[in-house]
Amino acid sequence: MTKMSGAQALLESLERQNVDVIFGILGGAILPVYDALWGNKKIRHILSRHEQGAAHAAEGYARASGRVGVCMATSGPGATNLVTGIANAYMDSSPIIALTGQVPTVGVNSSYMIGRDAFQEADIIGITTPITKYNYQPRTVAEIPIVVNTAFYIATTGRPGPVLIDLPKNVQVETAEVEFTNKIDARGYKPVIEPDLAKISEAAKLLAKAEKPIILAGGGVIISNASDELMQMSDLLMAPVATTLMGKGSFPECHPLSVGGIGMHGNPAANKLMGEADVLLAVGTRFSDRATANLDTFCPDAKKIHIDIDAAEIGKNIEVDVPIVGDAKTSLKILHAALTNKLHKNEGSAWTKRVKEAKDQLSPLLKEMPKDLLPKALLTELRKLLPENTIVTTEVGQNQMWSALYFKALKPRTFISSGGLGTMGFGFPAALGAKVACPDRPVVDIAGDGSFIMTEQELACSVTENIPVTVIVLNNSVLGMVAQWQRMLYKRRYMAVNLGKTPDFVKLAEAYGAQGFRARSIEEFQKAVKTALKSKVTTVIDVPIGSEEDVVPFVPPGCGLPQQRGDY
Repeated sequence: MTKMSGAQALLESLERQNVDVIFGILGGAILPVYDALWGNKKIRHILSRHEQGAAHAAEGYARASGRVGVCMATSGPGATNLVTGIANAYMDSSPIIALTGQVPTVGVNSSYMIGRDAFQEADIIGITTPITKYNYQPRTVAEIPIVVNTAFYIATTGRPGPVLIDLPKNVQVETAEVEFTNKIDARGYKPVIEPDLAKISEAAKLLAKAEKPIILAGGGVIISNASDELMQMSDLLMAPVATTLMGKGSFPECHPLSVGGIGMHGNPAANKLMGEADVLLAVGTRFSDRATANLDTFCPDAKKIHIDIDAAEIGKNIEVDVPIVGDAKTSLKILHAALTNKLHKNEGSAWTKRVKEAKDQLSPLLKEMPKDLLPKALLTELRKLLPENTIVTTEVGQNQMWSALYFKALKPRTFISSGGLGTMGFGFPAALGAKVACPDRPVVDIAGDGSFIMTEQELACSVTENIPVTVIVLNNSVLGMVAQWQRMLYKRRYMAVNLGKTPDFVKLAEAYGAQGFRARSIEEFQKAVKTALKSKVTTVIDVPIGSEEDVVPFVPPGCGLPQQRGDY
């Protein structure tokens, strides 16, 4: 045992969890931890410019690397500014640890301060209980190692997610004898990894008899590193693979059996084939409303098999015939083995031909290339310009949907977007986190002007901390997705969507010490991207586009998705 302060115990515990970077902003209630960080050579601290940016950066780090991302803030407004990022990580199952300072448990003359509305006090434990897997407020120095061990265990096992540790200031300062062990305290928490073999057998029987099987891959495939197993399953079944937004990249979108994303703004082939399938194998997806729309008519004629590590997701939105609770990678391996002796691959089947036909007939707008400077042309060209291992993040809005439709993701963990919460401002700080996690790979944020403005202050972080990424701003001078809805649903009664021509993104980038370009043609865009990829500072590429460019809602009849714009 070693005598040390709570702040020192925290850092030692983090080092034992192999934490090498923390994104954060200091303040009075977390100062003892920052003082302990002074001179620390094992953990890099990156000074974000807003706590929301710190949380998103931690998530970008986690999703690009598969490791835990860590963010830190002071009490009160510092802690509450983390909330949006924590909620985003919770919705998208990302393992992050949020560390917050808190007012002391005891103050002058040993009187309690917590619960008395002390300066910069907020009940962050109560606030974040619905959006974390676990949160805890240690009251003694000695318990910090176990709290940290438990936090990392819970954040990374089962369905991953955020964990918050709230540190009263006096606990950071006090000293005590501390023992470092691998002990955890997670009573009642027992994630299921191995699937029920009887359910696997049921699923194998359904798939073996299927004439028109289809696979729906969600974010759980990426989280569990199950892309190889997904590929093997598709190959064995000769089944097309559709993806959710969170599953984009789990299956290479250049593959003949890839039919793209499903949902409101999904690929028409994917939506149509989903409605024709006789067996659906869904892996690691929660069947969100943006993917399924009308739950009663989604994939109506198919027997449904659902693999998910979170038992609460199975049957929550879609009634399934075969529920399989377990890790996606493990479950797919066992299911593949169970199917191997039951199936004989037939590449010339009627279903395989139908898949090709659907892709050829229902996706003309995805194939025809406009000559103008339109999002489809830009994103198709961008794919040609970027190395395969480039990590692409997106903001939220039209830019996100255009990216999902037109930018082909070829590998897992190369497409990072805010799925469940749909957080504007997510993409840029997430890009910084991804670049810190993977410094040798290009990182590009595909942004809209409205979304980028929300966290553009992180340009200061990117320049000061030497984290060069590329930001492509599809600049239509409006809040594009909402404007599109007002155009279609409210008879062009535009209200509160006009952003005007402010700011000048080139000058904004230069003001922060970054690099800025404006691209008014495909040739200028190509040149700007090539320059950005070689740059040692962050580059912002401003691409003016029309304010009335729409995301086309590919919704073919009969697929169970909304037919009218009013169904949004």
